[in-house]
Amino acid sequence: MSKPASLPSKQQVLDFIQSSDEKVGKREIAREFGIKGAARIPLKALLREMTDEGLIAGSKKKLQKPDELPPVTVVRITGRDEDGEFVATPASWDEEVGPPPRILVAGSRQRSEAAGVGDRVLARIERLNDDTYPYLARPIKKLSTGPRTLLGIYRDRGEDGVIDPVDRKQLKEFRVPRTDRNEAEDGELVRFEMSRSPRYGSGTARIVERLGNPQDQRATSLIAIHAHGIPDVFPQAALEEAEAATPPGMEGREDLRQIPLVTIDPADARDHDDAVWAEADDDPDNKGGHIVMVAIADVSAYVTPGSALDKEARTRGNSVYFPDRVVPMLPERISNDLCSLVEGEPRPCLAVRMVYDAGGHKKSHRFMRGMMRSAASLTYQQAQAAIDGNPDDQTGPLLEPVLKPLWTAYRAMAKARDKRAPLDLDLPERKIKLDDKGEVADIVTPPRLEAHRLIEECMIAANVAAAETLEAESTPLVYRVHDAPSDEKVAALSDFLRTLDISFAKAGVMKPAQFNRILDMTKDTPVADLVQEVVLRSQSQAEYTPGNYGHFGLNLRRYAHFTSPIRRYADLIVHRALIRALGLGSGGLTDAEIERLEETAQQISDTERRAMSAERETVDRLIASFLADRVAPASTARSPA
Repeated sequence: MSKPASLPSKQQVLDFIQSSDEKVGKREIAREFGIKGAARIPLKALLREMTDEGLIAGSKKKLQKPDELPPVTVVRITGRDEDGEFVATPASWDEEVGPPPRILVAGSRQRSEAAGVGDRVLARIERLNDDTYPYLARPIKKLSTGPRTLLGIYRDRGEDGVIDPVDRKQLKEFRVPRTDRNEAEDGELVRFEMSRSPRYGSGTARIVERLGNPQDQRATSLIAIHAHGIPDVFPQAALEEAEAATPPGMEGREDLRQIPLVTIDPADARDHDDAVWAEADDDPDNKGGHIVMVAIADVSAYVTPGSALDKEARTRGNSVYFPDRVVPMLPERISNDLCSLVEGEPRPCLAVRMVYDAGGHKKSHRFMRGMMRSAASLTYQQAQAAIDGNPDDQTGPLLEPVLKPLWTAYRAMAKARDKRAPLDLDLPERKIKLDDKGEVADIVTPPRLEAHRLIEECMIAANVAAAETLEAESTPLVYRVHDAPSDEKVAALSDFLRTLDISFAKAGVMKPAQFNRILDMTKDTPVADLVQEVVLRSQSQAEYTPGNYGHFGLNLRRYAHFTSPIRRYADLIVHRALIRALGLGSGGLTDAEIERLEETAQQISDTERRAMSAERETVDRLIASFLADRVAPASTARSPA
């Protein structure tokens, strides 16, 4: 009969745990020291005693020395100490063994350009005889990406809690250990990141930000952002590229700084990326004609193909606009600074100079890469008031030399537009006004001004010119296309109009003028807004594609988006295509980009629809919330006579 194995000493248990390359639990300790049967009972008591003394921590399946880290691990930099050194914690930590240890990052003052607070770093770990920092991390490399942050509702469950994600794709809840709850309270909206993926059962998560009451109107857009999977945090590499960007010089650019280009935007515009200018043409062969220039911020000077900024912009596809915030396609350093056409500041641009005859028909156009200086940043209301005879201190000096020539050119261009007869939908825009607390203060429908139409006409003209130039140069591009309505939608519209005693039958090839006739018939009737809405719903959805089939709504054979590369990736592609086609310097469309134009067009069409859905959903919820307190209770409503 074999002699029963004696219990190991506490030091022997600790040595075995530290030397093992695999997971160590009670079963592994018993096997290592030959402990079987009834002898497991005193072993269990020994391990419990070691746990009470703080020598080990964990569960019966996983034991380790408290604060024990592997020799190479991933750490997350959480801040700096009073000496300016980075401090970190393990990027992944099992809460069952206690709170995560604090880690001092070696040489971090010298490495501040390579890593920063919030970054994840692969590091070699050394033990320190220090109560404050039991470990020293020697960085090997900064990791490019970290766990994606998500949004959810925190639910308190006593010792631990759980998070219900708002993202529809995240079907499982995440468990939140007590040490990772960040003092969140039950029912709060929180931003969190996964610390363990939920492959089996629930995953675990750490709360990185508390966002308050999910019923708060300011949370509505945040919920929509995450519910639709819209990226709202820029990768560190993209932010670093944006911060390092510097304005280009004059080399290879035309000097447009003496031309009084002006920006005309909404009063609450967050960026200013397009400017306009016009003057009478002094060419004796073009009497009554005009020269119109549209200048657009040269985003391609900063966002180059294949860069971190470019990859993130393509992923986002476009900026997303909410009443209380914007999720930009590019970091603020680019969109609100370097590429914002600030009054009085030189800015690189791509511009098109267009020549029109007296009837508003374009005779010629030419693209150039230039350097401009905005003469003024105006609002639609300012510019319109000046034209209507009420200039202010800013618009007064601009009225004769700048604004009147612009309006004269526009009115000639409008004549040609009216002959072209694009779809004439003029749906009122609902605008939500917020107070200082981010709550809905009012919902208004701003008046539709001639100034709005002027800018739209100039932008459409520049977009057409871009498509025409690229076609002429046989350069691939992404078109903005809009198909004619389907037979099914036309039939549904016809059925609706019959209820209003209006005849609408498809005859031959559909033209926008057929819809305009219906809109004109009902313009001054009580059903005008309803008819406009139904006509809009009968239309196909516009999209991006490298193949051209025209734009039905605008009644144009070719059309591309050129005028807003700050907020639409499609426009950046067109800018690069023009640079390549016309030999305008660096930053042109690459062969690799051309090869995947089909994929890119589908990607940005999808992100546009995602943005529209999130924006519409947010506006609808805010309006419903605003009106909820203004609807009389059912008990007080009068019954019908």
